[in-house]
Amino acid sequence: MTDASRLCIVTGHSRGLGAAMAAQLLQPGTLLIGLARRENAALAALAAQRGAQIEQWSVDLADALPAARRLRETLAGFAPERFERALLINNAGAITEPAPLRDTDLAALATTLRVDLEAATLLCAAFLDATRAWRGQRRVLNISSGLGRRAMAGSALYCAAKAGMDHLSRSLALEEAAVPNGARVVSLAPGVIDTDMQVQLRGADAAAFPERERFAALHREGQLTSAEAAAARVLACLERADFGTQPVADVRELA
Repeated sequence: MTDASRLCIVTGHSRGLGAAMAAQLLQPGTLLIGLARRENAALAALAAQRGAQIEQWSVDLADALPAARRLRETLAGFAPERFERALLINNAGAITEPAPLRDTDLAALATTLRVDLEAATLLCAAFLDATRAWRGQRRVLNISSGLGRRAMAGSALYCAAKAGMDHLSRSLALEEAAVPNGARVVSLAPGVIDTDMQVQLRGADAAAFPERERFAALHREGQLTSAEAAAARVLACLERADFGTQPVADVRELA
């Protein structure tokens, strides 16, 4: 197996949108580092079949500091000219049981906020630090949500975390634009996808979650995008020549 010329780092790679993106990224010449609580045996087999390389780190992103330190140390060990392109995709996310914030367990709130915002922030910092002298192109894609731009009762924490991710990305884009070969950064809403999160939303208690019926209707009317189709659209955005010119974007608004 030849050395990889492209590095892809994907969080939450073991299932859903993350697994679909990882599968499409596993092409010859690619080293993919996946961060999730569980490994995905199918991705390991796919990598071997395609002549790609995969490392699966079993990590809990509710405690992201060890993972961020490991990522920084790992990337610092590569020669600056090793990769023609390096990608960080912060995809991992979690939601609490849909309900008013006042009724939500405090420990659940803390854990979810760490996964949804703290982990992405720490991994961005580690990636941008360790790769600052790299000669290849660097891109950061933070998977956000339309709910970061539209408030929704019963999901205050998720809305706040995704709004924070959007503003984090705006700030990072400004910082990287000011340095030589700075990374391009985008926070992207991927559309409405048929994932476990959707199952949780449409199965919530209607009394605690006023918008439950809207999510049930999306499923009933076949308006959910498959993980595979959504991954293809997201990765197409990542490949655009103008990636980074609009640091907060929605896949449904990009031609």
